[in-house]
Amino acid sequence: MISDPRALADVPPVRARPSARLKKEKGIMAPVVTSVSPTQGNPAGGTPVTISGSGFTGTTVVRFGSNLATNVVVVSSTQITARTPAGSGTVKVTVTGPTGTSTQNVFFTYTTVAAPVLTMLSPASGPTSGGNTVTITGTNLAGATQVLFGATPATILTNTPTQITATAPAGTGTTNVTVTTPGGTSNPLPYTYAATPAPTITNLNPTSGPTSGGNIVTITGTGLSGAIQVLFGATPATILTNTPTQITATAPAGPASVVNVTVTTPGGTSNPLPYVYVAAPVVIGVSPQFGSDAGGNTVTIIGSNLALASAVHFGPNLATGLTVISDNQLTVTAPAGTGTVVVTVTTPGGTSTLGPGSPYYTYLGAPVITSLIPNQGSESGGDSVTINGSNLTYTDAVTFGGIPASFSVLSDALVVATTPAHAAGTVNVQLHTPAGNSNTLPFTYDPA
Repeated sequence: MISDPRALADVPPVRARPSARLKKEKGIMAPVVTSVSPTQGNPAGGTPVTISGSGFTGTTVVRFGSNLATNVVVVSSTQITARTPAGSGTVKVTVTGPTGTSTQNVFFTYTTVAAPVLTMLSPASGPTSGGNTVTITGTNLAGATQVLFGATPATILTNTPTQITATAPAGTGTTNVTVTTPGGTSNPLPYTYAATPAPTITNLNPTSGPTSGGNIVTITGTGLSGAIQVLFGATPATILTNTPTQITATAPAGPASVVNVTVTTPGGTSNPLPYVYVAAPVVIGVSPQFGSDAGGNTVTIIGSNLALASAVHFGPNLATGLTVISDNQLTVTAPAGTGTVVVTVTTPGGTSTLGPGSPYYTYLGAPVITSLIPNQGSESGGDSVTINGSNLTYTDAVTFGGIPASFSVLSDALVVATTPAHAAGTVNVQLHTPAGNSNTLPFTYDPA
């Protein structure tokens, strides 16, 4: 008993430990465990697990039930990796740190799980840069926690009990691939890192195309597997298919010019091959603009960007006898047809469309004359003769016995001509249009 009150002043006060309530009020929380992955493992222990939650900074102990985990690594305040101790049954996973021990009901089950067995890798080799997808076949592969290429982890893409796909990491030489699951670590299978040769391209088909792009180009060569990029000049193309010897790609748009096409794979970038962007053709006019519906006449086409013409159409019909005179001029033999049609030219730059000028061609029926009124006149000429018939609108010549007459076209069925002078006798009267010569009818010249 202390009798002197003054002595009490020398006794230091007793500081009580902060209660859990006080810790909570100060924002100091015990670790929180939200999950463990995988949730089961071998009773012998040694299963690698990842524990997720919060408040893990400064963690000192991880327990599976009452047993301490090994190889505990605090990755961050929200993640811990560890290996399970030996155990049995289903146990609670707890984390202990400076602020206490977690209380959440997160469990791990000890169960006998068969170790994984590997039977095949496909492919069994790849580039030293990695990045390729490797399919691992075997048994007991479910729940894979790690795939190693030597000592380097691979990225697991898919995982079933019999197959894993993974992205190979970079490496050199020949190394062992292993898979770790809750049942243990598999047998190793060899994987060889091989230097990948740079690709070589030998052919483009086609070698030219429209400035708008969109056409499919087939690239032939060697070492084309795993193409990362196809460039037309500096512009990437869309890769459609890819084999070791062939790539198909959709050409991007580009200005009228010549560019280099290259292919890049893990082995490097190929040699270049030239590709020509061709401006679309333009048809300004055709001469003549009329012709027989039977076709067969020569037509000259005037325009621009015509030098690489591969086809000319009169409406839906393909012309023949295509001859390139210059970049501005072509000649063709008109096909048969009817009515008025648009003449189009096709080149690697595309097919011409309607624009400035008159790219029209009109098919005409052959002219027919049915009567002459009157059908006789003076040998001195000067008589007016009405010529009846059909398809006469485009009449460009009327002859009496081969002598040209002056005329006027009044309709498709009517032409009025003035007879030229001619010696007395009977001659043939004939009309001509762009569709050709008409039939003939007789006209008699009487003596003056």
